Parts: sequence; C-alpha cells; structure tokens
Amino acid sequence: MHESLYAPGLGYYAAGLAKLATRDTLDRPEAAVGDFVTAPELSPAFGYTLAQQIAQVLRQQEQPSIVEFGGGSGQLAHDVLTALADLDIHPNYFMVEVSADLRQRQQARLAQWSSSVQWLDTLPTAFEGVVLANEVLDAMPVHLVGWHEDGSVFERGVSWQDDQFVWQDRPASQTLSTALAAVMPPLPGYLTEINPTAQAWISEMSQWLKWGVALLIDYGFVAREYYHPQRTKGTLMCHIQHRSHANPLILPGLQDITAHVDFSAMAQAAHDSGLDVMGYTSQARFLLNAGLLDVMANLDTTAQRGIDKLISEAEMGELFKVLAVSRGIEIDLKGFARSDRRHQL
Repeated sequence: MHESLYAPGLGYYAAGLAKLATRDTLDRPEAAVGDFVTAPELSPAFGYTLAQQIAQVLRQQEQPSIVEFGGGSGQLAHDVLTALADLDIHPNYFMVEVSADLRQRQQARLAQWSSSVQWLDTLPTAFEGVVLANEVLDAMPVHLVGWHEDGSVFERGVSWQDDQFVWQDRPASQTLSTALAAVMPPLPGYLTEINPTAQAWISEMSQWLKWGVALLIDYGFVAREYYHPQRTKGTLMCHIQHRSHANPLILPGLQDITAHVDFSAMAQAAHDSGLDVMGYTSQARFLLNAGLLDVMANLDTTAQRGIDKLISEAEMGELFKVLAVSRGIEIDLKGFARSDRRHQL
C-alpha cells in the first residue's frame, strides 16, 4: 500500500495524476476529472463552518497559526482563510504535502494568500495553534491481518507470480498478533486492518504540538464497529474515476487505496502520548454544532449545493467523524456541544 501510494514518481500521490474532483468540475459534469471528491469541494459551507470552530481556538493566540496536512487542491485552506478573514483573524497557515503535483495545485489555488501560507517539507518541531487533517488518516498504509482456520494469526502481503501481483500470507509478527488480539477474539476466516502508522503519527504529534487542537476528519468507526464479526473482509477500498472496488492489486499507482479509520485506536494513541481527547462526533453533528445553519444563511443558492451530502446520514454526515485531540486547551469546543460520542470510543 505504501509503495502504490507513495513510491517516488510512480505512487498514486507521488505522480502527476488528477486525483481530486474539484468544485469547478463538479459544476460542469462534462468536465469531471479525478477519482473521488472530498468535503471541501462539495461546498464552501464545509470550510466556512470549520473556520467557526477554528476561530474559537485561534482567538486565544496572539499570533494565530494553522497547519494542514494533505491539503488536496488547496480548497479547504482557501475557504478557511476566507472565513477567518471575515472574522478579522489572519493566521499563519502552514501546509504539509507529500505530493509535488498537489503542492503546485495548492500554490496556484492559494496565490492570493501567498503572504500568509507557507509549505513545509518536514513536520514542525514545535507548533501552537490548530492542526487540520481532512481525509489524511485513511491514506496511511495499513497491515492486513486475520486468522487461519487453525487459529493462527497471519499478515497478508503481496507477491509476484505469473506476471501479476497476487496475495501471499505469512505468520504475523508478535506486535500485529498482540494488536489484533486486543480488539477482538479469534475468528477463523476473518480479515481486517491494523494501522500502526496512523497511531504513530498521532503519537509524534504529541512531541511537536505544544498548545492547540488537532481536528481529525475522516470516515471510520469506533473499535467495536470496526472489528464487528460480520465485517469479515475489512474496509480496504480503492477509488478510480469515481468508482469504488476492493482489489488493490490492479492498476498499482493509478488508483487510490484507503482503509477506514479506527477512531478508538486514534484516541487511545492520543491519550497514551499525553494529549487530551476533547471530542468525537459525526461530521453532520459537528458542522451543525459549529454553526452550519448560520453559514448557510449567508450563501447563495449555488454555494449551498452539496450541503445535503455533507450532513445526510446516507452520505458523508454519519460515515465521516470528527475527532479532536489537544494540549493545553481549557475551553469547551463548540463543534462537540451536542452529541459528543467520546463515551463510545
């Protein structure tokens, strides 16, 4: 998964592919490009509403700052900066982007903000402010693990046979076996994912986030839903030309590969590394809490398109979740004022 997504010059995020459907192409279906669409591209209401929550935190800083990971086309940064400017908040905005192609698109999209936006090649060593990660955790490479009929734990890997990629299993490491045993009892024939990379990323965040809030937005479940006995094939999915399927062995480097997020594991990694877990809820509830209805009142009809997908339970509203972890924050975050689900983690 790592090589397919990030191999220099060849991986999906390292090659010059039109990965994201953008807002302008969504308005013109005949010009549609990319393989998938993210919330910021559906409507400016997403970024404008997210900015209301961000503002609550940044108002506590003398020099407000934001760092965004995996900024896509730059649309989210554009919308957040636009909404914050209307609130008379003018932050330093840092972007961390592994894709050279996407970085160029971001720089073009954010040209008007060139004096306040800076791209980073490495993680910050010390940061205070708001961390944004929208659909970042799902693209971090996972390990496929499961149980053989004899109850032994295997890790599923990839081999080359008869001029094609094929699955090949091997005994799982003790680390993966222990991690799997911690989330569910043995179930022969069951296949799922473990994501130590995402957990390590959050643990690393605890080293450089000196004060502030990280808003982690992605599709996923709490552990008891993620590792439900009926979810026998896991959550690994591929996306290409707005179609989804479950075979990552075809078209390597040409299609996106993702896995849903185990938010219980993410919250546990934050807690274990000394961060506070401040809130967890659905995307729909977060946006409504943060002021979506007030934002909508100021949008024209065109800009309101796509909002139904952001909050509908049948679309992104329930599948996508928002997890907030922090250090040194003593206020209650407005995005979790109602229907905070931390007790489910």
